[in-house]
Amino acid sequence: MLLLLYALYALSLSAALFRAGFRSRGAPSVPVAPRQPPKRLLIVGASGGTGRRLVEQALERGYSVTVLAREPSRLAIQHAQLSVVKGNVLDERSVDTAVSGQDAVLSALGHKRFFGPTRILSEGTRNILRAMERHDVGRFVCETSLGIGESAGRMGLVYTLFIVPMILPFYFWDKTRQERVIAASSAEWVIVRPGALTNGEKRGIRREDAGVGSFLWTVRISRADVAAFMLDQLTSDQYLRKAPGVSG
Repeated sequence: MLLLLYALYALSLSAALFRAGFRSRGAPSVPVAPRQPPKRLLIVGASGGTGRRLVEQALERGYSVTVLAREPSRLAIQHAQLSVVKGNVLDERSVDTAVSGQDAVLSALGHKRFFGPTRILSEGTRNILRAMERHDVGRFVCETSLGIGESAGRMGLVYTLFIVPMILPFYFWDKTRQERVIAASSAEWVIVRPGALTNGEKRGIRREDAGVGSFLWTVRISRADVAAFMLDQLTSDQYLRKAPGVSG
């Protein structure tokens, strides 16, 4: 009986993540005014696995990069084109300072407060988008995850029945709020939903669309490949105001 109740809970959570996350079907198409290709980037969540790779690859591509970090020493990257703003995404003033003068923002925001209600992702993203609107910054590319919106259940059975409902329910629920905040904004946004993340080398994306993932098996992708895909979205409108899944 307990096993049955747990299975019902896990499947109900997956259904709730489907309903609460962004779904592209029926989403309005909004015209975008032409802009110059971005040169100055703000990267949020740069001390995390994907964030560090975003910084490294953005610098390799010749961008001028600013990082918003609570603990700048954790970044451990030095470069003539890299600036660090000490601050917190939950502090509107430091977010405003970091966003000012940028052409685009990339977010790999995350945290490790898994076992309790949280709004760090959604409220931090809200602060970023408000600052972007104030400073007329156009493009916003944000990493979330498979398992939300129309990709619900597509992290595979291990995630659907164990990892998400047991370890990450509050975290994933905040990701649904984060996606809704993004979708309601006036920014030129792209939501990127990767599968399970690895520290492998950059090998290229094998699949990138709304149907990525599996209801049975866990699909994986390296953080390096996710970073490359996110940077590609700065100059492509293919997935503008959409939420493609990506896997290796």
